[in-house]
Amino acid sequence: KIDVGFGNSLYLRGEGQGLSWSQGIPLTCVDKSTWKWSGEASDKVKFKLLLNDLVWSKGADLVATPGERVQIAPAF
Repeated sequence: KIDVGFGNSLYLRGEGQGLSWSQGIPLTCVDKSTWKWSGEASDKVKFKLLLNDLVWSKGADLVATPGERVQIAPAF
């Protein structure tokens, strides 16, 4: 949950479920402060969010297990 401002987007980088640390996948904007990514992971996914695929979110990498729904409020 975050409002990144008009014209900005959130991206996901990581490992597992086809993610990469070198190139981000754009998240889908659901509303002004809600962004979504979903995948069919068979193993845990380690990830981090980026603003416009350039600015890394603060804090440690995040981990999600198969079937887990994760809601975060990143800071940049």
